[in-house]
Amino acid sequence: MSGNNKGSVGVIGLGIMGSAMAANLVQSGFDVIGADPVAACRDELTKAGGTAVASATEVGKRCRHIILALASEAALNSVCAELAASCVPGTIVLETGTLPLAAKQKQRTLLAEKGITLLDCTLSGTGAQARKRDLAVYASGDAEALKEVGPVIDGFARACYDLGAFGNGTKMKLVANLLVAIHNVAAAEAILLGARCGLDPATVVRVVADGAGGSRMLEVRGPAMVNRTWDEATMKNSVWQKDMKLIGEALQAAGCPAPLFSATIPIYAAATASGHAEHDTAAVYEILERMAPNPAANQ
Repeated sequence: MSGNNKGSVGVIGLGIMGSAMAANLVQSGFDVIGADPVAACRDELTKAGGTAVASATEVGKRCRHIILALASEAALNSVCAELAASCVPGTIVLETGTLPLAAKQKQRTLLAEKGITLLDCTLSGTGAQARKRDLAVYASGDAEALKEVGPVIDGFARACYDLGAFGNGTKMKLVANLLVAIHNVAAAEAILLGARCGLDPATVVRVVADGAGGSRMLEVRGPAMVNRTWDEATMKNSVWQKDMKLIGEALQAAGCPAPLFSATIPIYAAATASGHAEHDTAAVYEILERMAPNPAANQ
């Protein structure tokens, strides 16, 4: 889609989340200019109707509103260095990754020296939810800048929460992801119990998700567990390990007991180590299957 009147938006990082946001922004009427080191990711943006460019520097030169969807602190540092050298003053950058808050604060300071505003705008939702524009944004930072990019956020998300001071977005995301970690494993436990009791797993997901025992993870990841489609990753176990580490550090710093979260750590570690590193976190279902043989199978 081109020739629209909503202006240009840059997206740097066109992986699972970035590509989904970029496609939705195109559908919402924006000219999307994106960059990613992986050629296949750039090709996907082109097919979605956006414009792929060679570098973050090129995005910085062409866009005043830029979304970062990066997988690592190293990528954040590299991209922000390019933006600091290429963006005009007044540019607003939305950092959406689950990354160390200290790293985000460091880059916020770097960009501010160039008149560029960095917002901490973490995302709640899986890659599948991102494709359906079913994301909630945990936004924090300069209130005026956040108001200015409101239409951009509306282009890829269903909700946006202004959480105030920079960094509160990341803090809220860690709180949310603690529950995601627990609920995902809990969903696998419940589905496996139903299956071992002779219930149809798909029916378990449908019925339980509609009652008091339901959760968003049961609703979103339950079907992948039932259909064993965890090779279609919306959150890779290898990436999830980064989130688990950040949650653990936050719990330790806050002095919070977390017995349920702690119980999930070896399960995700086993998934990563047993051939599911690049698969979706729904693969914890198979880890639970392996932990105890099915008594019915021996009858």
